[in-house]
Amino acid sequence: MFRPKLSVITVVYNDVYHVERTMHSVFNQTYPNIEYLIIDGGSSDGTLEIIKQYESQITKFITEKDEGIYDAMNKGLALASGDYVLFMNSGDEMYAPDTVEQIFASQADADIYYGETEIYSKNGQRLGQRRHKAPEKFTWKSFKYGMNICHQAIYIKRSLVQSYDLKYHLSSDIDWIIKAAKQAKHIVNTKQYVAKYLSGGMSKKRHFQSLKERFQIFSKHYGLIPTVMNHGIIGLRLIFYLVRYGRTND
Repeated sequence: MFRPKLSVITVVYNDVYHVERTMHSVFNQTYPNIEYLIIDGGSSDGTLEIIKQYESQITKFITEKDEGIYDAMNKGLALASGDYVLFMNSGDEMYAPDTVEQIFASQADADIYYGETEIYSKNGQRLGQRRHKAPEKFTWKSFKYGMNICHQAIYIKRSLVQSYDLKYHLSSDIDWIIKAAKQAKHIVNTKQYVAKYLSGGMSKKRHFQSLKERFQIFSKHYGLIPTVMNHGIIGLRLIFYLVRYGRTND
């Protein structure tokens, strides 16, 4: 059986109400070959007390001040020793106890595995599938109309990943995934829900800055003129979605 080592990394800062749920979703996995790393940014709200209750189940845990979420995620990457890496940040969850088991059973030795994400509110209410659905086939060009795979729903070979670019404060995960996908030769769509995503993150709260960074990242990878044209298509799709459903799930 294909049993690679998976490094699951959780980045957290002052999230006492949600971090335990994320941790349990990792601890409850039926897959046996997982190392779990938690990178805390120096929490002061009770988060550390919760984490320390489970320290025996955590492979590596550090708590120290960082320069933002992507600096913390880079610390996690530096500590990871698995064949694959997955970021499951505080508030997010693996979809089911057998999620990792099912992903690695889908095919052996892929460069990237990905799946679908379901959005949840902070009170645990299901909000449905993301507006940007995971594509049937994913390549580095698949993000040209928007980020259709969340970082919680993508497992990448550690040998393919680079550090997050710290000049982006809200959207560096897009750049990170695109760069890994450019190197990938075998990408597998698991065709299943693999993650639960907590709505209302920082990119939603600082939406304009997030959009500005995304435009810069897309322009870098896809070119300025194609990005401008693609954003016109993105706008039309958003209008259609709002007319049809009256809301967005991102």
